[in-house]
Amino acid sequence: MPREPLKGILVLALEQAVAAPYAASRLADAGARVIKVERPEGDFARQYDRAVNGDSAYFVWLNRGKESLVADIKNDGDHALLHRILARADVFIQNLAPGAAARAGFGSADLRHRHPRLITVDISGYGEEGPFASRKAYDLLIQAETGLCAITGSPEAPGRVGVSVCDIAAGMYAHAAILEALLARGQTGTGSGIQVSLFDALADWMSVPYLQQVYTGKAPRRTGVNHPSIAPYGAYATGGGPVVFSIQNEREWRRFCDGVLQQPHLAIDSRFADVPARVANRAALDQIILGVFTALDRAAVAQRMERADIAFGALNDVAEFARHPQLRRTRVMAPHGPVDMIAPPAKIAGHAPAFGPVPEVGAHTDRIRKEFAA
Repeated sequence: MPREPLKGILVLALEQAVAAPYAASRLADAGARVIKVERPEGDFARQYDRAVNGDSAYFVWLNRGKESLVADIKNDGDHALLHRILARADVFIQNLAPGAAARAGFGSADLRHRHPRLITVDISGYGEEGPFASRKAYDLLIQAETGLCAITGSPEAPGRVGVSVCDIAAGMYAHAAILEALLARGQTGTGSGIQVSLFDALADWMSVPYLQQVYTGKAPRRTGVNHPSIAPYGAYATGGGPVVFSIQNEREWRRFCDGVLQQPHLAIDSRFADVPARVANRAALDQIILGVFTALDRAAVAQRMERADIAFGALNDVAEFARHPQLRRTRVMAPHGPVDMIAPPAKIAGHAPAFGPVPEVGAHTDRIRKEFAA
């Protein structure tokens, strides 16, 4: 039997792009009924690409199990329809441009006043207050504003993290806050007003670089595929392709020197006595490591790593990741056919998840209009 802990929960999502759809999709995965409001042309994320049998990879990923309702929030009849849905809803999620929902008559404070049990969720670029509150924002802009780009990339140039981390972070925080609000409502009978911004979400993820900058005056340097604060930790060439490995503590360091480098004296070399020393002397350490690794093929290095119980991996490209033997998949129906997607990270004992299809634009409009008719 499907495990649906949120069955009976009704969510109205005035959403687009990634952050809000991420939060709503995880509610749908857990059995909530999610009504997604779209323009006649659909959520613009439907047009991001045509990678999945003609459907957008972004849209397929984030909209399984939802119902699609085409409505115009500026149209009087549709405005009234959405308010009738809200009168029965448990959660309202929106991530329109700053102020757009309130101007259209869907301000969160007013909705909670009218419907005290309603949980409202406003997802924005920079939050509801402050000098940037009125700015529109997208993932790359926030990556740049929070300093993430400055610590990402090669020493020669900053870089973008290759996936939409700001949107995903905001969606994850919103999802967690909604679940907390549902639990709180079970105790108090009253809903909550939740605000999550892309900036605040990524700012939390930037806590370590922030603390290092504020308390030492030094931010992490860009080190490519290497860790800025731990050494050795990153990608190293071998005689047969790169290997990625990590030394996290002094026990591992001793085993690495003895079993992998086969130079046990390095474990007590003052240049490499602890993590800060190894970072300070990274260039010398890297020379020693590469001197050993490049004389061996990758399989031989991997064999030494395994024997010494050192964490290591491959520097895979996306094609290699897609074939990874550890990758779990699940099948979801989309408008242009079945899609083999990556399975959700959390596995629950005794439960085999099943997901609803990705909807066509407006696929549920007629039924929803009839159900919520005046």
